[in-house]
Amino acid sequence: MAPRPLRLTSKRAPRKLLCIVLLVIVPICVIGIFTYAQKISYFFRPLWDNPPPPFKRLPHYYAENVSMEHLCLLHGWSLRSEPRRVFDGIIFSNELDILEIRWRELHPYVTKFVILESNTTFTGIPKPLFFASNQSRFAFAEEKIIHGVFSGRTNIHGSHEDPFVLESEQRAAMNSLLLRSGISGGDLLIMSDTDEIPSPHTVKLLQWCDGIPPILHLELRNYMYSFEFPVDYSSWRAAIHVYGPWTRYRHSRQTDLIFSDAGWHCSFCFRRLQEIVFKMTAYSHADRVTKKDYLNYSRIQKLICSGDDLFDMLPEEYTFQELIKKMGPIPHSASAVHLPAYLIENADKFRFLLPGGCLRSSE
Repeated sequence: MAPRPLRLTSKRAPRKLLCIVLLVIVPICVIGIFTYAQKISYFFRPLWDNPPPPFKRLPHYYAENVSMEHLCLLHGWSLRSEPRRVFDGIIFSNELDILEIRWRELHPYVTKFVILESNTTFTGIPKPLFFASNQSRFAFAEEKIIHGVFSGRTNIHGSHEDPFVLESEQRAAMNSLLLRSGISGGDLLIMSDTDEIPSPHTVKLLQWCDGIPPILHLELRNYMYSFEFPVDYSSWRAAIHVYGPWTRYRHSRQTDLIFSDAGWHCSFCFRRLQEIVFKMTAYSHADRVTKKDYLNYSRIQKLICSGDDLFDMLPEEYTFQELIKKMGPIPHSASAVHLPAYLIENADKFRFLLPGGCLRSSE
């Protein structure tokens, strides 16, 4: 008896269905992976990346009206007969408001403010010399300022220089500017970005105490957009060195020691939306701007007031527990306690950095 045609059809039907499903599903998956590659990569980071070795945290003792001698002894150090000189070295882009707060806070303790700015961004885009054109704003520190200009390289004909290479070159140029400032062995050197501000009592303690480690990273309270959005204590790149012949200006890990609760890091804490857009396209992580609408003013304003991420990214964490805990908007804080004194004294001028001040100027 001849085989029934129906039986052949029934065998081919599932194969055809499978082919159709594959033709539909596979392209969708491929498109999804390419579209959300960054999010997928960050979500599974705990599986493919290992955290750096943990820091050894040094306890930090401080209270008002406690003698410097007692504070030094609590840290296992001794009081000096005179304070060390302090040099504050920063690479500057366009953070004029944060720079003013930083220098006003540290002015009584800093010998020289060493500031280097470039005529190009880390991404090779020509830019104005923002500090040079606003020096009158910093006349209060005029006698302490050592200002240098780094001639950067511009991306020509669509070339794409590695922004981390350009950043590294600019940081290396800081070494000669520091020598020009008159720094010498035994002085304290602060190595940090403009928005990484050591607290004044931290600087005062380290300049008055003998026996401090030659290199200390500073654990800074990490904020986003303003002091209304505290993130965590994950900021560690700022450091203080006892200057020596082998000291080189860097913004990377240089020791396993970190000094607890030593200041503030206020990232993207700008008064104007255009300043935020400038940083998004200028700094080393400008590749995170994967869509043009990320630079839309109304979008940015909404994200600032809600505490959401400018780049629509997941948190950069090494465990699923921390990743899940930090997903979503940053919780608002109503506290304006333990912030820079100059900020509180001039609250009206810097209202955009305080709780309730999320609205930014569009001019």
